[in-house]
Amino acid sequence: MSEHHFWLSDAQFARLQPLLPNKPRGVPRVDDRRVISGIIHVIRHGLMWRDAPQRYGPHKTLYNRFVRWSQIGVFDRIFSTLAAESTATDTVMIDATHLKAHRTAASLLKKGLFPGALDAPKAA
Repeated sequence: MSEHHFWLSDAQFARLQPLLPNKPRGVPRVDDRRVISGIIHVIRHGLMWRDAPQRYGPHKTLYNRFVRWSQIGVFDRIFSTLAAESTATDTVMIDATHLKAHRTAASLLKKGLFPGALDAPKAA
């Protein structure tokens, strides 16, 4: 696998797998590891979904899974669980300063993709 593509390791995916939805409906889901790796790659590189490398599968699958799982709080649950399992004794922060905001990013709250953000207290 190429150096410039992101892939979850076996250990990383093993930690995430119990936190993923496991109620299949209809057609079986495609490989969760591939899709999550693709989502991370797109977000890390500030790409539009249609620019995702083909090795992660169809860009529409990456987008649909990201939207659906964001709406039902899967990513919130993953981040909360991983932060709670951390052995760090000080503040743990997730740094997203390397991300570029696309012009459509302003509408994500309106679409309900980050439900926890609306409950957070506003900074003065």
